[in-house]
Amino acid sequence: MANSATTSHARPQQSRTKKLLWSPVAILLVLLMAVGSILMWIGLPLGLIWLASSLTSSSQPSLGPYLLILIGLPVGMVIIGKALGSLDRMHGRITGRTDDDRQRAAWLQSMRDERGPKRKQRSVLDTVMIISVILAIVAGAVWFFGFAGSSLPS
Repeated sequence: MANSATTSHARPQQSRTKKLLWSPVAILLVLLMAVGSILMWIGLPLGLIWLASSLTSSSQPSLGPYLLILIGLPVGMVIIGKALGSLDRMHGRITGRTDDDRQRAAWLQSMRDERGPKRKQRSVLDTVMIISVILAIVAGAVWFFGFAGSSLPS
């Protein structure tokens, strides 16, 4: 009897969570994460290259433009990554998929620690980033094999 009460209570919670996953705010946050991912992998490097090229007036630039790219790229990626993380946490709060338990990284745990079947659920940001990296690899392969041409003399 207690088991049926538990499952009947769990079903409305799952239904409510599924509805929240497809709410307009949740979808907007996922789209913002996708745009942020594209901005991080494509927009930031191209923007820094454009900015560095506009700062120099000769074909032999000084150290400044190179330093701009060398320092600006990791700093910009950290800033965009923090923004993506906050969007992911906001999405988790809205959809009820937050995991408030602080988990220790696997490499920090002792081999003798008890390993339970508890597995952390993948976040939406993880999925968005995995998809964006796969799409970037596919686009790079299509460009390289289809459009780049050969640099070897014929």
